[in-house]
Amino acid sequence: MIDLQFSTEVRAARDAGQPIVALESTIITHGMPHPQNVEVAAQVEQDIRDAGATPATIAVIEGRLHVGLEPEELAQLGQAHGVSKLSRADMAACLATGGTGATTVAATMIAARHAGIEVFATGGIGGVHQGAETSFDISADLHELAQTPVTVVAAGAKAILDLAKTLEVLETLGVPVIAHGQDAFPAFWSAQSPLKAPLRMDSAEDIARAHAMRRELGLPGGQLVANPIPEADQIPATELAPIIAEAQRDAATHCITGKAVTPYLLQRIFERTEGRSLTANIALVRNNARLAARIAQALCTRRGA
Repeated sequence: MIDLQFSTEVRAARDAGQPIVALESTIITHGMPHPQNVEVAAQVEQDIRDAGATPATIAVIEGRLHVGLEPEELAQLGQAHGVSKLSRADMAACLATGGTGATTVAATMIAARHAGIEVFATGGIGGVHQGAETSFDISADLHELAQTPVTVVAAGAKAILDLAKTLEVLETLGVPVIAHGQDAFPAFWSAQSPLKAPLRMDSAEDIARAHAMRRELGLPGGQLVANPIPEADQIPATELAPIIAEAQRDAATHCITGKAVTPYLLQRIFERTEGRSLTANIALVRNNARLAARIAQALCTRRGA
């Protein structure tokens, strides 16, 4: 049996049948410097509480899978060094060897399923990288969405990716992609992209009903809710496009490959936008957390009906 360590808050919510929203932990360990990482993680958790649900930040600490972190555990994780970045391929090994690791989208979905949590809020999912036709660099997040029954609320896929190919792979895998409140697929830091989302839903209740219907139909996998960043917080795609293209050229020039690509590109974009990309990132994560809490509430209401 997997040794799930529930925080006091999450255990109480489970016992009371209250809505819970999963959160990843890479934002704490790999997303931003200390103490901002801990401050932002705590703020996102509070956003979920204020919206009527309980946050469950997930991480592996010394070989135990934590579902919800106590405040002191979150603070310690925010200052820890050498923390692994866990996805489907290495999560079991970290648990088996007593390691400590922060969960990505895929690993958080796996943990959420084991904990009985149906909704997960993140910033943006991984996807198909530019040039994947030769590098075969495709995130495990897409396959996780195809097999793990968790609704993931994100601001689309990270804008440094090939969004068109990402949507094609999701369609091939049978993953519902639902734009919240608009027809266009959002582009992470930007509310709009030229791409039309396959589905549109305007309420948390509709999204919850779709999640429940997939279960009733016996369909595997979850659904991606593409929640656009609020317009007041966005960086327009027209402004970002040349910055992203330049960062990608720099990565190719310096032979940056594999797992090093995403952090390199994000850092270059942070520098070129004078920190605005990080400010937008924080705003969209908080926005996603609030919507995820409403979806979790709607699912709880359905179960109680």
